[in-house]
Amino acid sequence: MWCITAITSEYRKRMYKLLTLYSRSYNKQYPVVCVDEKSKQLIEDVRKSISLKPGSPAKYDGEYRRRGTRNIFEAVEPLAGKRKIEVTLQRKKIDFAHFIKELIDRNYRQAKKVRLVLDNLNTHFAASFYETFSQKQADRILRKIDFYYTPKHGSWLNMAEIEINMMDRECLATRIGDASVLEREIACWSQERNKEKKKIQWSFTKKDADKKLSNYYVA
Repeated sequence: MWCITAITSEYRKRMYKLLTLYSRSYNKQYPVVCVDEKSKQLIEDVRKSISLKPGSPAKYDGEYRRRGTRNIFEAVEPLAGKRKIEVTLQRKKIDFAHFIKELIDRNYRQAKKVRLVLDNLNTHFAASFYETFSQKQADRILRKIDFYYTPKHGSWLNMAEIEINMMDRECLATRIGDASVLEREIACWSQERNKEKKKIQWSFTKKDADKKLSNYYVA
């Protein structure tokens, strides 16, 4: 956020649109769902680590073995305290399209519209659905979605980043060398947070943006 050198009118337009969206009250029929993804490298210890003990952190040998990478999709509904996470082999258009389809059909089947917040990754657009499903199927899914895109270089406005940072600290901070272990750890973490209905309290407003960022506004 603080690396921005110039905030254009297009940047402000998208920023204001998201800040207005985040200021609205919770509406079960029109849920706000933030989606993002991250890559996780699978790293296996060559030598056995020393486990965490009271007063002493876990210790790892500097030598390790790479076991490939996995992509992690995360969708979080900040006001409801719900999230859906899926580990995939890759993050191509087909993977994104299937993740969103399942989100719409299973998690938000009763909603009238899902307000989907995304960054500008090339997979995050309607074309992904038409390249993956039949036109009839793609049309059906897209009718259920209102897309809200962050400004370019403005991914800090996507609350999914907050949730992913929490997952990094609380779940993925240690070495994980096996994909099945990764999936199990993430499932346990997300189930616990869903059970406790962990929400995200967004407090940054349009007024805050104008106060903090107006020196960078350009026509």
